[in-house]
Amino acid sequence: MAKVFVSIGSNVDRERHITLALELLKARFGELQLSNVYESASVGFDGDPFFNLVVAFDSEAEPRQIVKSLHEVERRCGRERGGKRFGPRTMDLDLLLVGDRVMHDKNIVLPHEEICTQAFVLRPLSELAGECRHPVSGDTLSSMWTRLKVDEGTLRKVNLQCGSDARK
Repeated sequence: MAKVFVSIGSNVDRERHITLALELLKARFGELQLSNVYESASVGFDGDPFFNLVVAFDSEAEPRQIVKSLHEVERRCGRERGGKRFGPRTMDLDLLLVGDRVMHDKNIVLPHEEICTQAFVLRPLSELAGECRHPVSGDTLSSMWTRLKVDEGTLRKVNLQCGSDARK
């Protein structure tokens, strides 16, 4: 059984899509641990701000199976794949960590590269697993967050109650 961490982001009807994604993830993977929700500017395009959070759950599934499930959740939240790499998203789910697994193939990179570079990924991840060590660098996630250079106002904590039932 491995601890799995997934980032969740939406900038289209954000609260509704995040709530739906949490319900679908809970139905598929069971009890979820949720970080706080943060608002951040869109990256790579001009668009509405995103709501971002990270969820954690235990799973015996292989990374490819997890990603397949994540794509199905995205589809059920209205995401259509095959469009622009950067653009509005009803739902964007990224597999961040599966235990201490390191994996590089054409479809999956573990640990996810955005852990080291994106505040909207690292901040909520460090809330859930601050003492967890990055499988490649060996640094704790909380120390990585402390060292990440983030401009004031990059992230804004949002008081959002979506998914409160997903924790049970």
